[in-house]
Amino acid sequence: MPFEWFVALRFLREGRMQTVLILAGVAFGVGVMVFLSALINGLQASLIDKTLSSQAHVVVRPQDDEARALVEETYGVRAIRRVKAVQRPRAIAEWRTVQQRVDAVDGVVASAPTVAGSVFAQKGNVSKSVALRGIDPDSYSRIIPLEKRLAAGELRLVGSVTAIGTELAKDLGIQGGDKLRLVTDDGRGEAFAVVGIFDLGNKDVNQRWVFVSLRTAQAMLDLGAKISTIEVRVSEVFAAEAVAQRIADRTGLQADSWMKINQQLLIALQSQSSSSYMIQFFVILAVALGIASVLVVSVVQKSREIGILKATGTSTGRVMRVFFIQGGLVGLFGAVVGSGIGTVLALLFANLAKNPDGSPTFPVDLNLGLFSFATLVATSVGLVAAVVPARRAAKLDPAVVIRYG
Repeated sequence: MPFEWFVALRFLREGRMQTVLILAGVAFGVGVMVFLSALINGLQASLIDKTLSSQAHVVVRPQDDEARALVEETYGVRAIRRVKAVQRPRAIAEWRTVQQRVDAVDGVVASAPTVAGSVFAQKGNVSKSVALRGIDPDSYSRIIPLEKRLAAGELRLVGSVTAIGTELAKDLGIQGGDKLRLVTDDGRGEAFAVVGIFDLGNKDVNQRWVFVSLRTAQAMLDLGAKISTIEVRVSEVFAAEAVAQRIADRTGLQADSWMKINQQLLIALQSQSSSSYMIQFFVILAVALGIASVLVVSVVQKSREIGILKATGTSTGRVMRVFFIQGGLVGLFGAVVGSGIGTVLALLFANLAKNPDGSPTFPVDLNLGLFSFATLVATSVGLVAAVVPARRAAKLDPAVVIRYG
């Protein structure tokens, strides 16, 4: 065993009570870090998953009509005010060319054409206003995995068939195979067979969305060969705004990311992250001060031993390495124990409350990256905290400490 390691371990064993106390302090500090990080990351992942389970990362649509200038003259005074034009139903022509441009943008994983509009769903004497969505199931499933969200039936949208949400099915008393009539605002209607009932985890979506084939929706909404939007999935959800900007620049169309549409959610996520970082900072500071104080006391207690080592030819650098090894070992072992404590706390907390479907109300995200980060931080803090004690030990005068202790 190298000389520095032998001395460092001996110092730690001789100050057994101090070593145990500082290890406990580091372990509980790391445990708090792991627990809070796992909880906040799990909550953020759950919120994002629920938000994006029924929403594309980026939605590409035609630009809004620009406001026009209206000149008014009263008693010889002219006033100009801008009046926003009445928005007509907008559509994307030559959408296949546009989709190719979208797919070529860096960061885009998949895209799908969609047709959207408002219609009435009728069953017997009951009528509901719903959002008609025309899709191509194959391409759209790469944006939102509808097939995995089916509560009953299948996603076979060919001809006069439709898939509706669980809440709408409940409101209209519809089961798989029943007939549903969809009527446009100008009175044109058509009967559809309900072949699928989906649950996207959002009550409003489950109550309003009605899926039909792309061609059927184009015909019902009188769009010809045009579409309403192109929905996009990106490789990194938090890069959606940057990808949306690149899409807008390349296509000349309006591109809205989920981050822009859900600004309040994004602010909440950023606030959570900021709170987590602040708590971690103070935990790290407390751990560093604890390790430094214990090692400083160790220098005082072991002054005579350090003086003898230096008097017998041990170099200043080797003496300093003794304390760096102590700090690193305390940080490393404290991180290992603390990761276990944090894991137990996180799992216990996750099992305190359950949703009706059996999933935890407070999900946690425990992963190897989190444990690696906690270990790296604790070990680095231990090494940094050992700087002051190591420098103090290096400055000891052998003759003085051996004579006066």
